Amino acid sequence: MRLAGKTAIVTGGASGFGAGIVRKFIAEGAEVMIADLNIEAADELGAQAVRTNVADDADVQAMVTATLQAFGKIDILINNAGTTHLPTPMEDVSEEEFDKVFAVNCKSVYLTGKHIVPLMKKQGRGSILNVASTAGISPRPRLNWYNASKGWMNTATKAMAVELAPEGIRVNAINPVAGETPLLKSFMGEDTPEVRAKFISTIPLGRFSTAEDMGNAACYLCSDEASMVTGVCMEVDGGRCI
Repeated sequence: MRLAGKTAIVTGGASGFGAGIVRKFIAEGAEVMIADLNIEAADELGAQAVRTNVADDADVQAMVTATLQAFGKIDILINNAGTTHLPTPMEDVSEEEFDKVFAVNCKSVYLTGKHIVPLMKKQGRGSILNVASTAGISPRPRLNWYNASKGWMNTATKAMAVELAPEGIRVNAINPVAGETPLLKSFMGEDTPEVRAKFISTIPLGRFSTAEDMGNAACYLCSDEASMVTGVCMEVDGGRCI
């Protein structure tokens, strides 16, 4: 029960890596609010949920209000919601696709920080975890602007960590390699045994990241066991970035 007494928001928590984090946090004693566009799937995880477009200021404010009404405080924020474009030459990614990637992957971190950091400052404590990607450390070709958005996320994590440390707020990131999530087909372009084998061949441990892997890493970084850990962008990637 490493998270007993803690309250957490998990954006994009209805599926994929986010759902793995939600399941782990509930098992470790946390009260969890899922912020997702798909609240029907969120309901099946046994957590409370609020329909949220994380790139919309009013929606993020409503998410915070709903969480405070339900639990009275916010100890942990998981910025997990994310999107990508299909593997495409950089000059062929549409402006609409580019804007969506940076709105969901980057602007969302700004908006949640805008509304939640003041609450954590008042408490004198808090933990923020950004779910980035190995794409932000060791970019794959043709995922150009997605790579860039996740590199932004890692840099934002370090910038937030150094600024918020005096306030008692820790900020870290995890960098998973691809896994069985709704975005997997988008990363690969197509989902065939041959494409999967080629993708997995780049991962030394020989498998995709799992939702459980992300839940375990997130639990440690957001627990009091990691009280001296901030500004870390942890690779949970089976050696992909070596």
